[in-house]
Amino acid sequence: MMTNARLNRTAVLQDRQGLKLASYLSLGADELPHDISERLRVARVQALAQRKITKLKSAHTVMANGGSAALTWGRDEGLSLWGRIGSILPLIALVVGLLLINSMQDDNRARELAEVDVALLTDVLPPAAFADPGFIQFLKAEL
Repeated sequence: MMTNARLNRTAVLQDRQGLKLASYLSLGADELPHDISERLRVARVQALAQRKITKLKSAHTVMANGGSAALTWGRDEGLSLWGRIGSILPLIALVVGLLLINSMQDDNRARELAEVDVALLTDVLPPAAFADPGFIQFLKAEL
């Protein structure tokens, strides 16, 4: 999949190549006989008439048609109700998956903290051990 920057770069390179080719062709155009230069002019006019011109939609046009600049449901795309629902389903699945992962991580963290609390409460330690910075480092190393 090409990015916009890559597409723009390709278009710029094509334009440069076209200009370079046109300049090489134009070098000898003045020395051609009149009938040949006239046939070339007619061919150029015909080629320009047949080229495809793409119509770009401005943001104002999109917004005036009831769309959004970020996401258009496009009347010309032909999406039915089921098509729209089908396009939203992956987003819903992603959100549900993220919520499940968050819940599982919270449960795991609570279980780990409970294990540490049980270990601390069942061990025979003097109260001064809890204030010792070395003991805190020991607990961090054990987790």
